[in-house]
Amino acid sequence: MARLEGAALGIGGVFTAAPDVVALLWIQSRMIFYIAAAYGYDPRHPMRPAELLAIQEVYASPAEARKALDGMGKPMALAMVEKALASRTTDRLHRRLLKYLAKRTVRRYAGRYVPLIGAPIGALQNAGAPKLVGRRALSYYARP
Repeated sequence: MARLEGAALGIGGVFTAAPDVVALLWIQSRMIFYIAAAYGYDPRHPMRPAELLAIQEVYASPAEARKALDGMGKPMALAMVEKALASRTTDRLHRRLLKYLAKRTVRRYAGRYVPLIGAPIGALQNAGAPKLVGRRALSYYARP
């Protein structure tokens, strides 16, 4: 689905970059809820959105994310900024993610000016992100 979405919205060039990101996040969140349901967790349970934020590594734990969603913890924007600043020197995964985002931005905007080039670039770029999030979700929900 992510590849198809990336190809479809890649045709639109720069004008469809924002909808592309929104659609990709929707696909990833939907995938996480399906994985939770496959492991016997109720997708409508109030902890699923908190687990979604923890799996996407916005918060360190689902409990911390739940507090923020309830209005008692750190706001999401602050948590994302702190995560980005704290991980600059120590977290290899975040460095890889930043490198990926940099490459994605260069490819996206270089190819967006020519719609026929933007479609395959969008398809390839959108294929990698759900794989990473899906692996994290599988390992999270497979725990006993």
